[in-house]
This record gives sequence, C-alpha cells and structure tokens, in this order.
Amino acid sequence: MKQRSIKEIQSMLKEVTHPDHPFLQECRSDSRKGVVSLLNKWEKEMEKKQELQLQWLNMNKYENELRKQGFRYIAGIDEVGRGPLAGPVVAAAVILPLDFCLPGLNDSKKISEKKREEFYEAIVQQSISYGIGIIDNEEIDKVNIYEATKKAMYQAINNLTVNPDYLLIDAMKLETPYPQESIIKGDSKSVSISAASILAKVTRDRIMKEYALQYPQYGFEKNMGYGTKDHLQALSAYGVSPLHRKSFAPIKDMIHDIE
Repeated sequence: MKQRSIKEIQSMLKEVTHPDHPFLQECRSDSRKGVVSLLNKWEKEMEKKQELQLQWLNMNKYENELRKQGFRYIAGIDEVGRGPLAGPVVAAAVILPLDFCLPGLNDSKKISEKKREEFYEAIVQQSISYGIGIIDNEEIDKVNIYEATKKAMYQAINNLTVNPDYLLIDAMKLETPYPQESIIKGDSKSVSISAASILAKVTRDRIMKEYALQYPQYGFEKNMGYGTKDHLQALSAYGVSPLHRKSFAPIKDMIHDIE
C-alpha cells in the first residue's frame, strides 16, 4: 500500500477524536520524524481536551447537586475591583442553561484578555439571564468597599430578568429571600460563579479603558486602577483624579497632606 504523505496524515489526524482510533496505530508504526511530531502534537492536544473536560465536570458539581434538589435557576455571583485605587467595583449575576458548555472557563484572572472577551460574548448570548451591578468610587468612599461590594451584588441580582431560585456567591453572604451558598474561591470551583467573574471583569475593564481616554496620565487602560508603580508615580506627578478612591491609602494620606 502506498505510504501516506505527511500532509495527508496531518489532515486525517484532525478528524480523530478518540485515543482508540485504529488510524493512530498506523501512525505509531510510522517512524518518520514528521509523523512522530504530528502524533505527539495530537496526543498533547487530546490530553489538554481531557483535562478541560474533567475540569468542566468538577466545576459543575455544585450546579448538578442543586439541580438534583429541584433548583432550576441557579445564579452565580461574583465581583471585580475591590482592591484598585480608582474606578468602580463591579458585580455580575448570571443564570446558565442546563446545556451550557464552555470548557476552559475559570477564574477570570487566570484567563487571557482575548479569551475573556470570547467567553464574555458566549456567556451573554447563551445565558438564561444576567445582570450587572456597578458602584462608583464616590459611593465606595461613603459606605466602604465591603458594603459597596454587597450593593453591587444586590444590583446585579435585581437586574436579572429571571428570578433565581438559588444563589452561588463567591466568598460573600447576602441578605436575600433566596437560598444561597458562599464558596471560597468560587470562581474556580463553580461554573456559574466563574461566568459571573468573566462578565464582571470584562465590564469593569471596559469602563477603565473609557476612563483612560479622559485621564490618560494614569494609565488606567493598563493598570485598571490598581496601585502599580507607574500608577503611583502618576499620582505623585498629577495628583488625585475624580475617579480615585479617597478613602484608600495612599490617596487618603495624599489628600490629608494637602489639607
């Protein structure tokens, strides 16, 4: 039988989705370096897919258990922006459908900006409902960041167009009429909370990029309001903007020194 070309093997491997496929044995008996390389690449990609599938199953364990108990509209809730020196705190609530599948979904901080944007669009398009809550820096200064975070979460829940029947919340407890569970590091343990973290992160990043156009000297499009070295240097050079949190150090100390 005529030996297959490397290009032909490459094309055929793209159609192989199971490790027991007979074509793989044919490839393993081919000693050409090009075939060995293609086979190694296929095996690594398959291993990665299996890891993502296992992770996906693990991240659905809370939702699956709740569905067994009869809950249908499970809302994941998370926030972004507690630590920055400028800008709002943003929360999101999202209810995902039973057949939702997005392997690779994880804590928003562990995902690249490009992938977050892709995931954001998928979550928005496929979710049963989602809501966003935004509390600005002035309100943060009035009530403190912890209370502002809760207010953002309440806003997000209230902005859902479908009432949830259960809440999964990242490391917070809220006073609501809905049963709930607070999960430490929930954005890497629950698919619903992870989806909420993506929506909150992308929403806040977009806001900070808009602010960067108004106040380019602070580099908000890069630091997102966090206290990076460049941001702190800009504060020393240009002072405090209307977007900065005056109750946060070192801004609080800078204002005190001026007064």
